Amino acid sequence: MEKEVKFSLVFRDMWQSAGKYVPRVDQLVKIAPVIIEMGCFDRVETNGGGFEQVNLLFGENPNKAVREWTKPFHEAGIQTHMLDRALNGLRMSPVPADVRKLFYKVKKAQGTDITRTFCGLNDVRNIIPSIGYAHDAGMISQCCLCITYSPIHTVEYYLNIAKKLIDAGCDEICIKDMAGIGRPVFLGKLVAGIKKIKDITIQYHSHAGPGFNMASILEVCKAGCDYVDCGMDPLSWGTGHADIISVQAMLKDAGFKVKEINMHAYMKARTLIQEFMDDFLGLYISPRNRMMNSLLVGPGLPGGMMGSLMADLETNLESINKYKAKNNQPLMTQDELLIKLFNEVSYVWPRVGYPCLVTPFSQYVKNLAMMNVIQMEKGKERWAMIADNIWDMILGKAGALAGPLADEIIEKAKKEGRTFFKGNPQDNYPDQLDMYRKMMAEKGWETGQDDEELFEYAMHPEQYEAYKSGKAKADFLEDIKKRRAEAEGGSMPKEGTQVLNIDVNGKPYRVTVAFGDTALPSNTAAAGGTQQNAVPSGEGKDVLSPLEGKFYLTKSAQETPVKIGDKVKKGDRLCYIEAMKTYIAVNADFDGTVTAICLNSGDSVSEDDVLMKIM
Repeated sequence: MEKEVKFSLVFRDMWQSAGKYVPRVDQLVKIAPVIIEMGCFDRVETNGGGFEQVNLLFGENPNKAVREWTKPFHEAGIQTHMLDRALNGLRMSPVPADVRKLFYKVKKAQGTDITRTFCGLNDVRNIIPSIGYAHDAGMISQCCLCITYSPIHTVEYYLNIAKKLIDAGCDEICIKDMAGIGRPVFLGKLVAGIKKIKDITIQYHSHAGPGFNMASILEVCKAGCDYVDCGMDPLSWGTGHADIISVQAMLKDAGFKVKEINMHAYMKARTLIQEFMDDFLGLYISPRNRMMNSLLVGPGLPGGMMGSLMADLETNLESINKYKAKNNQPLMTQDELLIKLFNEVSYVWPRVGYPCLVTPFSQYVKNLAMMNVIQMEKGKERWAMIADNIWDMILGKAGALAGPLADEIIEKAKKEGRTFFKGNPQDNYPDQLDMYRKMMAEKGWETGQDDEELFEYAMHPEQYEAYKSGKAKADFLEDIKKRRAEAEGGSMPKEGTQVLNIDVNGKPYRVTVAFGDTALPSNTAAAGGTQQNAVPSGEGKDVLSPLEGKFYLTKSAQETPVKIGDKVKKGDRLCYIEAMKTYIAVNADFDGTVTAICLNSGDSVSEDDVLMKIM
């Protein structure tokens, strides 16, 4: 009897592996019937991962998007699944247990059938609670083994984790080969080993980048894999996934029972995807992301973050070359920076304990490597800038690392007075729903159907506030306008406003310039809802931004923002720069009184912009 292999279209991941954003809800509901018409998919990845946060970033309501997007698949009998980061929920930092519980109830009510839960550290303490939360909400619990290739990550290592998850009651196992660097024979042995533990449903997820994944798909299917994740043109291959056409043809030839593809519908879907790219999504997709790259075999960075990495690289390169031009040094090319980054990832990764290179830890390792490269190119020391959430990973607050830390990291932690944590990671993050419920009541905001607005606020507080205030939509439209102007060969818009950083007699200034008939905007409220006066001309020493990003006075609702008139001591936390999805703390270099706060929360900043003044 033929072994049947079923297919899942990882539509959400297709976009986020290529660039920054996902389609709007009007676009999603337009393509859903065509995906159904293709006739070959039993499952579709609809949300999770960065989907909800990205909707907030372009000023849309993610709850509306998930409900409308999942509905046609349900009506067609196609299962929907989402990506869930276990302790980190749908963000890059840990989430309280009460928010995690609400997460599953909300997503089930919105139409998501399966939660694919993973921990980038493969720490079952972070995953097992999600099994219970999913079952309580009526969802299928699919638990992941995050695949990477190192001396520590053996078949036996993964089988031990799989047994613990199966014993804890998970319904399915996902082999999450997010970087596509799992070796095919290795993966086949792993699937066969899991099936010996229990004849449980197994789904294989991989990315095409390094070039292994077609061979890997064949090996895991021979070993008993039940579902295979696929992409489709024009977002297949490269940093994305193997195309459904190739996978279906290969497995059919190998004797597996697979569904046929309605090619007329495939071509309609392909046309719609290109239409969405031409609308605005293509502005965030690097052409390089369509390329296979065996250089990824070494650093093992996942396809899911390569899209954002290439976008970040342009900003990082600009920062480095500004420094080099100022100091009469040869400028660096993007290829040179990419190779330096890959080499630094290979250096950093084992020294921080071999965390699996998957969200958020892939970003942490990549960001740490990038910060090291930037600092060293500017004549500074390696490890000079480590974000708080990266420290949390290093110190064990996010879970147990697979390998030991390097002596240089341990010494740096001791020197800075940081303490290593050995307990249950969830214990570090007390419940917060009551606090957010109270905050919403004070603001006059509804908690929403099934408490979905409460959930969204608790999961993404800064982004939700920017969405509610309209700032997110305004910033997104301004960014679109800027990117379109650049794509058309212009550097300045014909109308609208643009923030420029200028230097007058050695002193930096930040000015807003209006183009055409556009009037200069009045000063707007900070992201937290607090109105600030125009940038004050306080006296004192400048506090400069260490890098390009977005300025925030706080990174969570628990923190109290610094105000003008506050006395601060050397080492006190002043604010944060959010860059590459991590928050870099800016601390006071000297004692004094804050005389000026020069930006509103959520404002974009360049390196060496003045953030505050202290006298």
